[in-house]
Amino acid sequence: MSKLSEEALTYTAPTTKNISELETVDVNADVKERTAGEGENAFTYKYIEVEGQEYRVGASVLKQLKVHLEANPNIKKFRVNKTGEGLKTEYTVIPLDPLN
Repeated sequence: MSKLSEEALTYTAPTTKNISELETVDVNADVKERTAGEGENAFTYKYIEVEGQEYRVGASVLKQLKVHLEANPNIKKFRVNKTGEGLKTEYTVIPLDPLN
C-alpha cells in the first residue's frame, strides 16, 4: 500500500495523442469511441490504440481516408500530416502504398 503523497507525486494524467503523431497508421486498426467531460461539456471522440497509447482520429481524417480508399481499396498504410493550430488545424491523409 502506498501513501497518498507518493501517489500524488507519481501521478500522470491520462492523455490522448493525435493520429498525426504516428509515423504510419494501418487501415485495419480498430476504432474505438470515448465520451469525455460531463453534462453540457460532454463530447465524444474516436481513437485508435497503438502500443497502449490512444490516438484521436478526427472526422476530417476519416473523410479523407474514405476518398483514398474509394480510389484505391488496396491501401494498407497511411500517415497524417498536421498543419496549423487550434481552429486553423488542418490534416492531410497521405497513403503510403504504391498506386495500382
